[in-house]
Amino acid sequence: MPSSSRNATDLLKKVRKIEIKTKALSHQIFAGEYHSAFKGRGMAFSEVREYQWGDDVRSMDWNVTARLRSPYVKVFEEERELTVVLLVDVSRSGLFGTRSRTKRELLAEIAAVLAFSASINNDKVGALFFSDRVEKFIPPKKGRSHLLHIIREMLELEPVSDGTDVGAALQFLTNGIKKKCTAFLLSDMIDADKDGNPEYEDALKVAAGRHDLSVIKVFDPAERTIPAVGLVHVKDSETGADSWVNTDSRAVRESYSAWFSQLERKETKLFNKYKIDNVSIATDQDYVKGLMALFHK
Repeated sequence: MPSSSRNATDLLKKVRKIEIKTKALSHQIFAGEYHSAFKGRGMAFSEVREYQWGDDVRSMDWNVTARLRSPYVKVFEEERELTVVLLVDVSRSGLFGTRSRTKRELLAEIAAVLAFSASINNDKVGALFFSDRVEKFIPPKKGRSHLLHIIREMLELEPVSDGTDVGAALQFLTNGIKKKCTAFLLSDMIDADKDGNPEYEDALKVAAGRHDLSVIKVFDPAERTIPAVGLVHVKDSETGADSWVNTDSRAVRESYSAWFSQLERKETKLFNKYKIDNVSIATDQDYVKGLMALFHK
């Protein structure tokens, strides 16, 4: 069998495997949680009617009231159909993993669960894949074939760039999706300066003000601490920079751990500042509990 045919067959098997697993989870566990968490948040204008005793004066339509010289109020109804956009980090750092899977593999499963949960609730689903640029945007649509297209891209997309720019993805969301949507940012969120300050605060603030944004951060346990294994040659998978590190040095290990802890603290402070629901899930953890915790928030 030619290698191209073999690769296509392998990809179809991977897509089918992730569809079966995540679709089952969506039906059995997440569909109800997703519905209760996200339905009813959006309210769409329906009509105006005459004011009745007990109506909230904040719903008054003053333009109509002035024109007809009689009090009228705006009537809103719950938006039954939502638009869900998945912002998926496909930068080179996602290929790291010291447990049973890489960060990118974990992101793909979580994104698939969210996509199927949204589909069960008859919502449109779109996907934005990003590195330090927007690699690909799939506009929101419905249907199984559309969801499988998104999953295939999550598994096989080869990014043009290696780096990470969360702000660029959020700016694209803000500029490209005019109507308020439910957005999930799925990333390891490693996009900070040397002092651990997130580089994407301005874009995060604007996107969170316009859309219903949640952050799902994934990490590998080995990223938090460096083991003492002697002199090690390390290379940054995104910048290509490399160096030799003496991991036997306690000062080196403590300095790195302090930087990573500081990064996480500043992330949390930023999410709290703009009231963004978020959860962190490790590559060796069961993501079901993490998503349930996010929905319950």
